[in-house]
Amino acid sequence: MNGRRDGPLMRNSSQGSTKSKIGTAIFIGVLLGFVFAFLFPGGVFKSSSLSIRDSRSVKFITQTDSSSCDSSERIDMLKSEFISASEKNAQLEKQIRELTEKLKLAEQGKDHAEKQVLSLGKQSKAGPFGTIKGLRTNPPVIPDESVNPRLAKILEKVAINRELIVAVANSNVKAMLEVWFTSIKKAGIPNYLVVALDDEIVQFCTKNDVPVYKRDPDEKVDSIGRTGGNHAVSGTKFRILREFLQLGYGVLLSDVDIVYLQNPFNHLYRDSDVESMTDGHDNATAYGYNHVFEEPAMGWARFAHTMRIWVYNSGFFYIRPTIPAIELLDRVANRLSRERNSWDQAVFNEELFFPSHANYEGLYASRRTMDFYLFMNSKVLFKTVRKDDNLKKLKPVIVHVNYHPDKFPRMKAVVDFYVNGKQDALDPFPDGSDW
Repeated sequence: MNGRRDGPLMRNSSQGSTKSKIGTAIFIGVLLGFVFAFLFPGGVFKSSSLSIRDSRSVKFITQTDSSSCDSSERIDMLKSEFISASEKNAQLEKQIRELTEKLKLAEQGKDHAEKQVLSLGKQSKAGPFGTIKGLRTNPPVIPDESVNPRLAKILEKVAINRELIVAVANSNVKAMLEVWFTSIKKAGIPNYLVVALDDEIVQFCTKNDVPVYKRDPDEKVDSIGRTGGNHAVSGTKFRILREFLQLGYGVLLSDVDIVYLQNPFNHLYRDSDVESMTDGHDNATAYGYNHVFEEPAMGWARFAHTMRIWVYNSGFFYIRPTIPAIELLDRVANRLSRERNSWDQAVFNEELFFPSHANYEGLYASRRTMDFYLFMNSKVLFKTVRKDDNLKKLKPVIVHVNYHPDKFPRMKAVVDFYVNGKQDALDPFPDGSDW
């Protein structure tokens, strides 16, 4: 076979040309590498586009080059990021719950406004003189059982016509609580509930067949329940009552220094957001009067007329499940949480009565004063009623021992006088207190 044979010179020339091309290619490759490295410091391809083989190669190289110390630091950093993300998530969930609650209230407020418009009906001319009356009763809110499903089930069993008496108590008032619920049973009142602030009251009520409810753990409330006195416990009731109203129940809020002689639900008007007993002791102080203030330095204008009314008692009032009523509870609870030295009864009345002025927007809630002879405070009883033969024949609905610090013995005396017929049971006590 004949073949072509290159000579030495030809072979050397060919090999030189090949080496030159290889060198040029390497130079160009290196140059392009620098250019890409400068223009794309993060790499041309994203990590997600790497092939499985490339990923394994990178992982192998990383594992080979990384020390165990670096891996530990990386794990710690990931743990820290996870904890931080969890905390942020919890905060976002809390914000969502708060915004959801505000949205519900806004929807209820909208529904309330719509109902008011519907109740007004079409616009019409005013009728004859003396025949015109404005709206008195605000519509109830839509019940929301998601607020507290456990309480909702209890109220379904206890309440009658979606109404009940509610008392908030801890072990500090155990003796008075027993007189309280014994008088309720004696008067034949079935719809009542004790909100227990400690386990001792739960056990005490359970033992005496008294409906009782203990809230889910809440440190703000529980701390007061363990150590709080009468005023501290009174301040918590406004926050606790809110859930009852949101569930759509009318509540007759009751302190435990009260003796029941008749069923109070038979004597309510239910035409107002708040229907309360008074600290007044006669028609003027209980229902209001025109008080003339005199200032001699003003000369001709020395007399100024003022309107006066004695405060509502925040230890016994009926509150309907309406938007203004819930707003009242919110206002009082918020102020008491900020103003540690404030008295809940003073705040309750200020929020209920102060009118709108300047930048202050007053509460637009309707209110009614209870008959002070039927819903009697202890000043009326010991200063007036027990000394009048005709008034002594009246049987009040309740007697609230609010004016006297020796509450327990006076409560027992009230039971003896009105229930057991002991006519001299009230005689040993002074009109006021010995303090």
